[in-house]
Amino acid sequence: MNYGTIKDCDIANGVGVRVTLFVSGCTHHCKDCFNPETWDFAYGQPFTEKTEQHIIDLLGRSYIDGLTLLGGEPFEPDNQRALLPFVRKVKKIFPDKSVWAFSGYTLEQLTGGTHPVCEATEELLSLVDILVDGEFEADKKDIRLVFRGSSNQRVIDLVRTRESGKMVLWQEEKKPV
Repeated sequence: MNYGTIKDCDIANGVGVRVTLFVSGCTHHCKDCFNPETWDFAYGQPFTEKTEQHIIDLLGRSYIDGLTLLGGEPFEPDNQRALLPFVRKVKKIFPDKSVWAFSGYTLEQLTGGTHPVCEATEELLSLVDILVDGEFEADKKDIRLVFRGSSNQRVIDLVRTRESGKMVLWQEEKKPV
């Protein structure tokens, strides 16, 4: 797997301050994608053990709330296979830090048994706390939305979804002033 960039202090792609990994490779090719250079699976640099350690070191900072995976498409099968052992390691080292993933695939597609589902999908989803799902649709773009670009996309609380057995959408927690 290749990656396009790593952001070490991202506040736009999940709650709090996050480390964000933009993986390479995406077959969706959404119209008006904000990151089309990452469609190419060969874009960027190889995701190596050194890269993993760099991200783990960044996640060790006390003010970092978690890891966000996006791209490209983290749930392309080849990317899932590369990300699964890494995300396992992240969750083992940092059990209290959240993992967010952005995918053009819907949760139904990721659990439906056809492409992009592979041997890594179920476990990778089990390690993700919040999933932002669905392709970006330019005609449904809405800049007022939190953590998503178009109104067809959902922000799914996978922890609560697993607990309840039914889909639970994430609710932004308002802190008292």
